Amino acid sequence: MDKRIRRIRRSRKTRAKIGELGSIRLCVHRTNSHIYAQIIDASGGNVLTSASSLEKGFKEQNKSGSNVAAAKLVGQLVAEKAKKLGLDKVSFDRSGFAFHGRVKALAEAAREHGLQF
Repeated sequence: MDKRIRRIRRSRKTRAKIGELGSIRLCVHRTNSHIYAQIIDASGGNVLTSASSLEKGFKEQNKSGSNVAAAKLVGQLVAEKAKKLGLDKVSFDRSGFAFHGRVKALAEAAREHGLQF
């Protein structure tokens, strides 16, 4: 199996467990150039809010969309948007990515700004 297929298999296990719990999830996706975060409802069908390094005005705050500073900023943005919707407790779905670097920075920034997981 190649690297991508292994990551997808890991993500399916996580999503199955979160699905059993029936909770809202904070789903993270990263590429070489950008990082994305979405808050998805318990049924898995609707995106409640999202943030990414592609948003308007992001380039003014951070030059690159693919570093730890960008991930912290995306984590902060998604937490603030969730608070506006009245969400404070979510399950963290790292989509099979290792919990270090940009994924960890996004998670810690979201926790600092009020999300609980």
